[in-house]
Amino acid sequence: MTEPNIDAAPDLTFDLRSLPKVSLHDHLDGGLRPATIIELAAEIGHELPSTDAVALGQWFRDAADSGSLPRYLETFDHTIAVMQTAPALRRIAREFVEDLADDGVVYGEVRWAPEQHLTAGLTLDEAVEAVQAGLEDGMAAVEESGRVIAVGQLITAMRHADNSQEVAELAVRHRDKGAVGFDIAGAEDGFPPSRFAEAFTYLARNNFPATVHAGEAAGLDSIQSALVDGRALRLGHGVRIAEDITVESTDEVDEDGVPILDVTLGPLAAWVRDRGIPLELCPSSNLQTGAIAKWGEDILDHPFDMLYELGFNVTVNTDNRLMSGVTLTDEFELLVEAFDYDLDDLLELTLNAAEAAFLPLEDREDLVEYINEAYANLAD
Repeated sequence: MTEPNIDAAPDLTFDLRSLPKVSLHDHLDGGLRPATIIELAAEIGHELPSTDAVALGQWFRDAADSGSLPRYLETFDHTIAVMQTAPALRRIAREFVEDLADDGVVYGEVRWAPEQHLTAGLTLDEAVEAVQAGLEDGMAAVEESGRVIAVGQLITAMRHADNSQEVAELAVRHRDKGAVGFDIAGAEDGFPPSRFAEAFTYLARNNFPATVHAGEAAGLDSIQSALVDGRALRLGHGVRIAEDITVESTDEVDEDGVPILDVTLGPLAAWVRDRGIPLELCPSSNLQTGAIAKWGEDILDHPFDMLYELGFNVTVNTDNRLMSGVTLTDEFELLVEAFDYDLDDLLELTLNAAEAAFLPLEDREDLVEYINEAYANLAD
């Protein structure tokens, strides 16, 4: 492979926000509107760092931009606090869908942990039903505006809570009522997927798909466990698969005089690449949490482009739009500026996500066709 050209970004003559997008890794409790947090917090008497929407949004971004995943996760204390009733969950889910649609997302999967939303008396099923009602409200509102969007739930178990079996059963119960997949989230290091093998076996026996947070705060062992114990069909983040890739300089250059690099994939990296296991990469979040600290602290240091050039099945995601202060459009713009991506690259990255969606084959084919037609119309 050759080193990327990072001297200048291409002159894109189209609005990135207008491009159809697919969002696979986006947390419900990380995507609230600051104004909504303020209103809901006032109703329950929860104290916030600020009651000004602009200042509160900035507080979340500053608190998250610490280079530490544990510090990053602390910001969720405030969002989860205002997500304990059915009306609040329904409103937040509706706004979540509307915000995705405003960013050009046509298909999204929202992940969240129902077990974190029971302090006001909701049951697990009632929490899921409230979020589903909000998602359907949002989808209906988007349709009424003349646009299209579909959003499914990724029911998530928290790694430290040891409720994975109960949450897995919850997800399967709602498989025909909005739930499209399962996930485990929270502190990755010290809580490998192998701890939850029984739940993942249950899901496999019920033919219910799972994506697993792995390769963010922990390395290759976590990814291996996600694939073996978690039977993961996708890797949440998965960025640290790059630790199994060796890149060395050579004495050769290409026709443009760019040094040619010698790249060797270890057995795990080769397995992930050769079988097209999707990586749910979240560039800005990976910088904030220190997930790419081994390579550097700047987007140019992110192994995203290396993984993309080597043929890994990479997708672009936001993780937590409130904490990172980003949209999916922002993430695409960041990659365009850093790695000189053009329209063909953006289409490929979007199709990767569409084909990795937890949808029936026919629906994935329709989604791919819709995206291809939109890009073709743009090219015309």
